[in-house]
Amino acid sequence: MKSGTKLVSIALLFVGLVLVNYLASSIPARLDATAEKIYTLSPGTKALLIKIEEPVQLDFYFSRSSSTLPIAVKNYAERVQEMLRQYGRAARGRITLNIIDPRPDTPEEEKATAAGIAPQTWPSTGERFYCGLVAIQAEQQKVLPALTVDREQILEYDISQLTYQVQLLDRRKLGLLTSLPLRGQMDFMAMQSGRMPPSQLVVGEWEKTFEIVAVDPSAAILPDNLDVLAVIHPQKLSQKLQYTIDQFLLSGKPVFLALDPSSRYFRSRGGQMAMFGGSPPNVASDLPDLLKGWDIAYDPQNVVGDPVNATPVQVSPGNVVRYPIWLSLAKDSFSDTALPTSQLESMLLVETGSFSLKDGTGLTFTPLIQSSANSGTLPVPVLSMAQPDEVGRQLTPSGRKTLAALIQGKFHSAFPEGMPKEEKPAEAEDKKPDTASGEIQGAKPNLPSTVPTKEEAPPHLTESAKASALLLIADSDWLFDDYSVHKYDFLGVTAAEPINDNLDFASNAVDFLSGSQDLISIRGKGISLRPFKVVNDMEVKAQQQYQEQLTALESRLNQVQSQLSELEGRKTEGGRLVATPEVAKAIEDFRRQQVKLRTERREIRKSLREGIQALENRLLLLNLLATPVLVGGFGLWFYYRRRQRPAA
Repeated sequence: MKSGTKLVSIALLFVGLVLVNYLASSIPARLDATAEKIYTLSPGTKALLIKIEEPVQLDFYFSRSSSTLPIAVKNYAERVQEMLRQYGRAARGRITLNIIDPRPDTPEEEKATAAGIAPQTWPSTGERFYCGLVAIQAEQQKVLPALTVDREQILEYDISQLTYQVQLLDRRKLGLLTSLPLRGQMDFMAMQSGRMPPSQLVVGEWEKTFEIVAVDPSAAILPDNLDVLAVIHPQKLSQKLQYTIDQFLLSGKPVFLALDPSSRYFRSRGGQMAMFGGSPPNVASDLPDLLKGWDIAYDPQNVVGDPVNATPVQVSPGNVVRYPIWLSLAKDSFSDTALPTSQLESMLLVETGSFSLKDGTGLTFTPLIQSSANSGTLPVPVLSMAQPDEVGRQLTPSGRKTLAALIQGKFHSAFPEGMPKEEKPAEAEDKKPDTASGEIQGAKPNLPSTVPTKEEAPPHLTESAKASALLLIADSDWLFDDYSVHKYDFLGVTAAEPINDNLDFASNAVDFLSGSQDLISIRGKGISLRPFKVVNDMEVKAQQQYQEQLTALESRLNQVQSQLSELEGRKTEGGRLVATPEVAKAIEDFRRQQVKLRTERREIRKSLREGIQALENRLLLLNLLATPVLVGGFGLWFYYRRRQRPAA
């Protein structure tokens, strides 16, 4: 009888476990215990979904029937499905989810191909599969051709952006106000050469998404119905236009602002303009009234130097030096949680400035790009006087600098008294070209330059009507092709190959700003595959020790090379090099140090491997034994508890 009771109890326990799992999967509520809440929808996404007016259909295509698909892909697809179900629950019936398995040679595969879903291939196995998402609303359709594991950190943003874009009927408008010839416009030097400069590739990237509306720097107001405004290296903007920009930002519309303390483009043309009788250009750009009113501290007189991120530059044949004011930035320089930079790997910024936000503003300041802790600043005049190898020696480290940032919140107006009074234009300036801005004055403007009457003017805003967003970067040269792509001739056609992520950042920044405020508020999250911090710390510590020894070696090498250079001028009649005993001893010491360093390097790497392997073995053993030990301990505890009970 007791044996039968135990069997019934075990059977009931099994049935209970099945029922608990079934009920848990059916309950709409979820508990997210991850550190960065990667399975919880952001408030911005929830607000976006509540605003859906017409139903949206989401078709998730995934090759779930493939038996050879790696487990990593299947786990990622499960996460995507779970997040899409959360979208459906949060939208309260406004989103319909369809999960489709596009098996080979089926109507589902044809439907996936027709919708724009791109097949992916797993590198190690060559397995071909589909994993993409299509959003449909009425006659509108938008697609994410491939959902990949490397974008897991911004999965929510990708889905929310797709859901938002499928509801847009008109193409968004990007206002472009710049003194740089990004669109190939005619400037002073182009008039002298008689050739129209080509458009930069960044404009083509923006045109894929936006209708670009040119804003003349001499205009007094902005065009109507702009969705986002890009102000790049502004020169001689009128107070009226600056006021309009101020009110544009305070109205809740986003602004992308690229200033520059030292425009390489204009500095390289200073000598050429002087040859043609033109006045030297202003290489710096600044909007002091606006920045002061927005509580932003920016110094247009200094550039950032960073020896850690210095770019190797060839100054003469066989002589390559690290140029600390040309910053080759790696992944650790970018914010991994802010969406414009979370996927970037590298960028090149040239003679960039820095800025900060004043205290007590109430604004949210999110650094996007930062220099290293060893960086400092240099006055702009030094750049034209010092050689590249001398610049680094004049640099004094003063800490990390912010090169680009996203500033959000309620801004105060830079013009608290309202629209400034009319300015009296100088007649002389209308008759000659403005060599600093690169624009031809006196030409008929394409945009209205009159100020609206008091009846037409919108009400003056002293504070943001709603949360505003400003993305500021203290460099403008990175937008040029020379610093972002490598061009070459291919079968008679000019092709371009990206050399860094400059173009990606330009697209990310403006596309991010042009979304709704709900989209802008969504931040990148963590990944479900958490890195092992202890192992990473061990690698970093060993790398630091290794780098310190390399630095010492480089210092010694420079000393020996300096001594050898002095010998070049001292030759006998036979042309033989004379080496003193001191120099010969120095070379021999250097060689011994080099051998010693290599030995120490091998020991460091060996210790690193052994330490990591031992740690992995301990963790593996812990993972294997943890569950049996816990279950066994609970069983023993339960057994002794039963033994201690008095017999009935």
